[in-house]
Amino acid sequence: MKCLLPLMLAAAALAPAAPPQLETILFGASYYHEYMPYERLEQDVELMQKAGINVVRVGESTWSSFEPRDGEFQFAWMDRILDRLHQAGIRVIFGTPTYSIPPWLYHKHPEIAVRRLGARLPLGPDRYEPAYFASEPAGAYGPRQNVDLTHPTYRWYAERLIRRLLEHYKDHPAIIGFQIDNETHPNSSNSRSMHAGFLDYLKEKFGTVERLNRLWGFAYWGQLVSGWDDFPGREGILNPGYKLEWERYQRKTVTDFLRWQASIVRQYARPHHFVTHNFPGGLRTEVDQYEIAQLLDVAAVNPYHPVQDRLDGWQIHFSGDLARSLKRANYLVMETNAQTIGWDSRTQFPPYDGQLRLNAYSHLSAGASMVAYWHWHSLHYGQETYWKGLLSHDLEPNRVYEEAARIGAELKRLGPRLADFVPRNQVAILVSLDSHHGIQFMPFDDRVNYLTILHQMYRSLYRLKVGVDFLFPQQPDWDRYRMILVPPLYIADDALLERLAAWIHRGGHALVAFKSGFANEHSTIRWQRAPGPLRTAAGFSYQEFSTLAEPVALRGDPFGAGPENRVSVWAEMILPEGCESLAVYEHSFFSRYPALTRNRYGRGTLTYEGTYLSDLLQERVVLSVLALAGLNGPDQKLPEPVLVRHGFSREGRPMRYYLNYSGRPQSFEYPYAPARDLLTGAPVRPNQVLKLAPWDLAILEEEAAQVSAGARPAREQPARGVQ
Repeated sequence: MKCLLPLMLAAAALAPAAPPQLETILFGASYYHEYMPYERLEQDVELMQKAGINVVRVGESTWSSFEPRDGEFQFAWMDRILDRLHQAGIRVIFGTPTYSIPPWLYHKHPEIAVRRLGARLPLGPDRYEPAYFASEPAGAYGPRQNVDLTHPTYRWYAERLIRRLLEHYKDHPAIIGFQIDNETHPNSSNSRSMHAGFLDYLKEKFGTVERLNRLWGFAYWGQLVSGWDDFPGREGILNPGYKLEWERYQRKTVTDFLRWQASIVRQYARPHHFVTHNFPGGLRTEVDQYEIAQLLDVAAVNPYHPVQDRLDGWQIHFSGDLARSLKRANYLVMETNAQTIGWDSRTQFPPYDGQLRLNAYSHLSAGASMVAYWHWHSLHYGQETYWKGLLSHDLEPNRVYEEAARIGAELKRLGPRLADFVPRNQVAILVSLDSHHGIQFMPFDDRVNYLTILHQMYRSLYRLKVGVDFLFPQQPDWDRYRMILVPPLYIADDALLERLAAWIHRGGHALVAFKSGFANEHSTIRWQRAPGPLRTAAGFSYQEFSTLAEPVALRGDPFGAGPENRVSVWAEMILPEGCESLAVYEHSFFSRYPALTRNRYGRGTLTYEGTYLSDLLQERVVLSVLALAGLNGPDQKLPEPVLVRHGFSREGRPMRYYLNYSGRPQSFEYPYAPARDLLTGAPVRPNQVLKLAPWDLAILEEEAAQVSAGARPAREQPARGVQ
């Protein structure tokens, strides 16, 4: 079956606009009146108004409500909700409900359900993390996101639904934007449709099977392919080159699916509408968040995180820094914790007093333009019964609701001052999804992997109070950063490695992890001596490497890490060719090889870690590179639980959020120019002692602007407004 209508509009008309400019902070929740046990629309809207809620998201899980039977559409139930919200001055983000299909569609076309290649496993045993049970039987109905995104029959029904919804709601005055699908990921399967799509992808990218035979080494084990008809399916494949390309194709299926949805929505959207997509929190290795974000007007994310005694803020800021980096622009928090979270009642941790407010401002300090909770009310049935909303199961105002109302009142007053806050960072972490997958195919350890080291680098910067962006190979303008941290860049073409070396030569300071430069873009090991094209910039080479069966200390504790002066897992047997040895192993054999090196290359430096460092040792090494880049300063003297986020207001005034992630009062000297605390109105002078109550914050705006009001630092002037 083919899609209903061809795309008639020019591509330029369907392109994303600049990020939307908001006149104030959006504060809200997802609202599902259709889930309510009794009629209470009026009461809900009144409670929203009292809490200062000015935006809700609706519709992303409602296919069976809009189309209860094939071709029979019902809109009246949503019409009255939107009309009442508009009457109350509450704006709406409308979701296309394509990620959960109705039962009639499954029974009519069971072939669109996925037969996954592998079952999803539950999360780990940490009691603070929400628990999920294992995957459903292959191809079964019941879960969401259980369809083949590439299947033409699914696409036909989804397009019919989207067009009917957009035709009906495109002019509704409550709607300010559209969310396409929800938390989309590849539903990996070896279906006929998926395999055919993969072959088309390979033909376009590589041309002939002979080329793939050569690039992937199919001569190994006698697996040479003679033609496309003989090309094997993914199930059972061990070849690293094949598996890497399959992962790229899986990511592409999601990007193409969301591009397809966005193109349909843009045919109906009005100039003031934005198009967004809700990413799960954190770095998602199964999708290409960067490429998807380029299809959107604004990125959105759902950063769920621990609370109570485990609240230290880093998960909030990690997800926020990533979401902001995708378009180098402000972003939306489409979902986040209200009360407790979890698919069952094993991980029920409501926030302490003050934590909901601290978390809301934490999102804003990372560059969010909206904070919205999942969800307005707690459900009385279904899998997410214990993923509680602002209202508990009794649907009455409660402690968390009252704290949300305090946030809403503050944002009503301060929202215009806080909107479009732009963090400015000079440090970035280079992201390589290919390297993650390449290492997963050929792991060097059962506990340490690509993400382990990426997270460790981020946490080191976080503990040192250093703001960070995420950098993607496709992005231009690396020269905006003075320091780049590089987790194991195991998969990379020569051009990327040469680009990194050239950036260092121009004056950049890089911190590079082991295994970088080892394999090319096809997961084939280079036949040049490691680290390949980085050899000159690194000032060393190596021919051997070793697993470390036990942790090894560094001789003399060169970075003052004390009990954490240790490395483990892996050791590259580095042969210096001009680099400085920063540390050697305290070991009878490995002591002849440097564990950490630094090389001056042009006007910059490359610091290399040939082994896996303990957390504190990593932090000390990061601090040494920050010093080289001239990026250390008074922020490192802040008390451990206090984080500072720097940026600029929309008027160009330097603004700082000070956030106390602890249940104890904290105090410190303020080292910057005269400012005013926006929350209290009190002036703050240089060297004045600031005091923060438990789980509290201060927002300081300097009295003088450093850039002109029209300069819009770090992002372009927005073209679309939300009024």
